[in-house]
Amino acid sequence: MAHSGSSDSKSFVKDFFAGGISAAVAKTAVAPIERVKLLLQVQAASKQINPETAYKGMVDCFVRIPKEQGFRSYWRGNLANVIRYFPTQALNFAFKDVYKKMFLEGIDKKKHFWKHFAGNLASGGAAGATSLCFVYPLDYARTRVSSLGADVGKSATERQYNGLVDCLAKTFKSDGPIGLYRGFLVSVQGIIIYRAAYFGFFDTAKGLLPDPKNTPFIISFLIAETVTTCSGIISYPFDTVRRRMMMQSGRAKDDMMYKNTLDCWRKIAAQEGTSAFFKGAFSNVLRGTGAALVLVFYDEVKALL
Repeated sequence: MAHSGSSDSKSFVKDFFAGGISAAVAKTAVAPIERVKLLLQVQAASKQINPETAYKGMVDCFVRIPKEQGFRSYWRGNLANVIRYFPTQALNFAFKDVYKKMFLEGIDKKKHFWKHFAGNLASGGAAGATSLCFVYPLDYARTRVSSLGADVGKSATERQYNGLVDCLAKTFKSDGPIGLYRGFLVSVQGIIIYRAAYFGFFDTAKGLLPDPKNTPFIISFLIAETVTTCSGIISYPFDTVRRRMMMQSGRAKDDMMYKNTLDCWRKIAAQEGTSAFFKGAFSNVLRGTGAALVLVFYDEVKALL
């Protein structure tokens, strides 16, 4: 039993570092797309971006960022994103295998395909929800820091937030702990849907291959790319609502755009149309390439550890 516990601990640590390293590399590669996606998604709820100067779309955003803010600003918030993403993705992968043992123990995938498929969905969703409980304040701060388009070029004293720690401290001071977890419930809903598809479909698809452990890199990448694209589109409206809710923190009660999550869903649909739920979605599809690389790199890095 002691040997089994030690083996499980080593496997957990191995999963944690393999997931974290692969995530840091992949996220840095797609950081410009990530920032464009965030700006398009939350600009309607940002006090720092005026409606007159709002970005008209992905191309407009890509063109204007280097002109107005400098080329390096494409990577604004990337360090915070890597810091946030390392524990997020690493915990997702580590917990995924823990939950797989819980949900898939004793199930033969060849004899009970749908039971195995459901187990993969459950393990992926549970992993995402569990890790989110730990890292949500970091996700909140990264969103706020990255979405400050109009703050670029201002002095440190003029900016709303001067970094990850400053954002966390100011939000905690003005709103208390609830400010750091604003939009948490809709995040859990979205993350379960996204992660269930993300891990469930990927593991199931690889399991259908003749030799899953020796799958060619290009095949693994194509499977991962398809999975991340579909997962991202399905869960995107939840992501838009949660990020809009994040933008509420720091505002006075009578200045808040949305009373609660349900009110946010209703107002976006009524005032901006259903297409507003998918603002930045194409950028997200491109960004999904990074997530696909994470899945593939994870397998490669884990093999080296």
